[in-house]
Amino acid sequence: MNYTYKVGCSIENLKGLRDFIRISLKTNGVPDLQISELVLALDEMCSNLMIHAHHCNPDDLFELHIDVKKGSPIVFEIVDDGTVFDINEFSEPGLDNLIHEKRKGGLGIRLIKSIMDKIEYEHHKDKTVCRLVKKVSFN
Repeated sequence: MNYTYKVGCSIENLKGLRDFIRISLKTNGVPDLQISELVLALDEMCSNLMIHAHHCNPDDLFELHIDVKKGSPIVFEIVDDGTVFDINEFSEPGLDNLIHEKRKGGLGIRLIKSIMDKIEYEHHKDKTVCRLVKKVSFN
């Protein structure tokens, strides 16, 4: 099954995005624990996009595509206008540095990478696609 959700870049839209992910996965028999992990990772990824790339402008839109097929990894695609930040090129600060500096933030990318099996980016004309892949067990 393929699902698409188009959303404005206001953080108020994150609840609807999380609900969309949860329902799409639950409908296809993904276990609750794995749904929670995926919702967490995608919420972090999409909120970073909304805040850092689009400055919470509700007029800026992006799409989330979910491709769920039993027996195959789930593929999530975030399709944006080209401003998606490539987390594969980000050098994560060490945990000791974050604690020592008493920094807020800095753990989201580490969290996303620890939950997802693969993260890749493609650039097409005026669009960027961030593809996040996760193998799950189905009920």
